[in-house]
Amino acid sequence: MTKPAPRRRPSLQDVAEVAGVSHQTVSRVVNGSPSVAPATRDRVLEAIHQLGYRRNSAARALATRRSGTIGVVVAGLGYFGPSSTVVGLEAAARAEGYSLVLVSVSETSPEASNRATQDAIEHLIGESVEALVMIAPDDAGLDLGPGAQVPLPLVVLDSDPARAGLSVGVDHAQGARLATQHLIDLGHRHIAHIGGPANWYQAECRLEGWRSALASAGLTPGPVLTGDWTASSGYRHGVGLAADRDVSAVFVANDQMAIGVLRAMAEAGRRVPEDVSVVGFDDLPEAEYLFPPLTTVHQNFVALGRAALRELLGAINGEPGDGAVLVPPKLVVRGSTARRARA
Repeated sequence: MTKPAPRRRPSLQDVAEVAGVSHQTVSRVVNGSPSVAPATRDRVLEAIHQLGYRRNSAARALATRRSGTIGVVVAGLGYFGPSSTVVGLEAAARAEGYSLVLVSVSETSPEASNRATQDAIEHLIGESVEALVMIAPDDAGLDLGPGAQVPLPLVVLDSDPARAGLSVGVDHAQGARLATQHLIDLGHRHIAHIGGPANWYQAECRLEGWRSALASAGLTPGPVLTGDWTASSGYRHGVGLAADRDVSAVFVANDQMAIGVLRAMAEAGRRVPEDVSVVGFDDLPEAEYLFPPLTTVHQNFVALGRAALRELLGAINGEPGDGAVLVPPKLVVRGSTARRARA
């Protein structure tokens, strides 16, 4: 029995013939050029969908001398923030016709981290990536070392902007101010804070935002406790806060620790939100299904990825960047906060 000949992949010229345009026009549509009339663009996109055309990345790299890939070096990948940042970046890259090459750095000591980071960058350069993204929430996570040079466009994503000339991140301090101001507006005056590890950039910013909101309201900061982002550390500190009858509200630096606080309060017989209001940060998918549903700060990782891609593509094309770009967070009010009960 003769095997049927393998089906040929649709080409750029096939799309052009179906759409009734030149192959140059199809190329402009595929590469996102704005110089195509909307009606023509729609016709080309319909032909692409009809034929099942997929861009040949290898051919594109040969023709343009560009690989269509972006290298990502990330620390803390097991945590919600860094992992969600990668997901948002990947979605934005895919929409622009790029793919990611990811290297995770897990060493904790500064010396080992420095070596691992340099190795990761050299590996990605060897993969012919067009640009680099570094995600380093932990201060020791991705240290390039003094005077280090990276021969590619580099954007630091949701990390300390002092690490590079171009950075994009969520405005964590503003998110903390929103959360704390919400509690102040509800009449709370003794507001505690459970923060993340002191060497994490996000934890530092959220602590700063909490202090800033209290200072603006003329309030004395309540107890400050340091957790490790886990529910168990939130529970441990929540047990102590539940015994402090002066505390009527807690701003927790992430939702997982807030989950621990909710359990500690319930076990101590302190009702949330009637006795104690609790606000988290991150807006985990599970946050609205907790009991009570958790008031928290939402981070827009899709917008974060898009902003990072704009900076990267501009740098690849030799355009000046915007320096430090901050994506605004949003407070999501749910059932874990309420007006302070009168004594």
